[in-house]
Formats: sequence, structure tokens, C-alpha cells
Amino acid sequence: MRILISNDDGYFSPGIQALAEVAREFGDVTVVAPERDRSGASNSLTLDRPLSVRVAASGFLYLNGTPTDCVHIAVTGLLDHKPDLVLSGINDGANMGDDTIYSGTVAAAMEGYLLGVPSIAFSLARRGHEHLATASSVARDLLERLTRQPLQGPMLLNVNVPSCPLSELRGVRVTRLGRRHLAEPVVRAKSPRGDTIYWIGPAGAAKEAGPGTDFHAVDQGWASITPLDIDLTAAASLDPVRGWLEQQ
Repeated sequence: MRILISNDDGYFSPGIQALAEVAREFGDVTVVAPERDRSGASNSLTLDRPLSVRVAASGFLYLNGTPTDCVHIAVTGLLDHKPDLVLSGINDGANMGDDTIYSGTVAAAMEGYLLGVPSIAFSLARRGHEHLATASSVARDLLERLTRQPLQGPMLLNVNVPSCPLSELRGVRVTRLGRRHLAEPVVRAKSPRGDTIYWIGPAGAAKEAGPGTDFHAVDQGWASITPLDIDLTAAASLDPVRGWLEQQ
């Protein structure tokens, strides 16, 4: 199996090193990741300048662009083959609920999915890389399952792993996305020149986090696995909008 790996934390992240180590047990691995932390980059493509690919001492390839750039360039021209699987992560921090809209980790996997490659995003729920071995074990288990019995049809999976010792992990549950409260207010500060500057505030707390959601599963000690789709059509609104347009 030929596996492409990316992330949004940068090619130097302990998370991507751990994921690559696990993936090598299952096939040939190529890592193409951003040259720096691009958390929150979402699905952005760099269209206003050319991009360069360089090789790190680890053998990883790194790119002066976004996570989406990395996967797009790898699949559409950098590699001499189409990968069988795209993996993203292991992210330093959770990507649950509304996080998936902004996440560069999820975006890298989503780009693989858009290009016709089964893709999985992995995140460790608490920042700091503690218990990275637990997330690695979950990734290994899912890759073993895929090797034994591949999922049929297109696949985009979002996996979040509790930051706990492996002995305390209860297993894996299939979940739906929860929802967060509105983000915290921006943080105002002063630059050295006296200008007012703004930092984006932290994400809001979980709002919809009941049984069946990714928030609930991770909070209860389960790794959550959420199948994602990218059809943003509000199907329930199609007829009301048609009726609105037809009104005289």
C-alpha cells in the first residue's frame, strides 16, 4: 500500500513522526507537510505565488504552503503514483464538532478525498503530545482493519483520541459531529509601536455534546471516528427556497 501523510502542525511535529512510523508497518510512506505550523488554515490553496518543495534531514518533504497545498501538489504532480491512502496528523489537539471547518488537519485529509483517495485525519484531544502512543495505537488498529477489510466506496474519516494512557482507552466508537458554543471574544493587545492588535480568541466550549457525539465519546474515554461528507447543500431548504422564488 502506498500512503501519503501530511498535517497542519508542520513536518517537524512529533505527531507526524509517530504517524509515519506506524504507517511504515503497512506500506510505502511519503510525507509531504507544511514547513511551519499552519493550524486553522482550513481548505485554503495558495494561488498568489509559486510553491517550493524541500527535503528535511528526516527524509520528509516540506512545502511553503498550506496542508491542502501539500496533498494537492503531491497527488497531482509531485508523486509518480496515486497514493492508495492519505493520512493526516496526528494533530496536537482535538478536531471535533465545528473544529472540522477550520482544521488544516481535516483539510489535508479532505483534499485527498476530493482527489479520489480514501483519507483519514487523526487528532490527539489534548495539546502537548502527551500519550501520543495511545493515538498511534488507534491509528495502527484502524490501518490493520483497512488491510483486512477495506471500506467500500469513498471514505473520509475524522478520528479523535483521548489524551490518556493506552490502558485507560475504552475502545473506538462511531460518532457524529457535536457543536461548540460561539468562540471566546478576540484578545486585544498593543504592538511595540502602540497599535491595537487582535488575537483570535479560543474556541468555545462544547454545546451539543450528548451521547453519540465525538465530544461525548472522547470525554468518556473512547476514540471517536466520524465519517465526514462535504456536500454543503441544505437539502431541507431546497423546496422552501423554490417556493420563495415562485412567489409573486
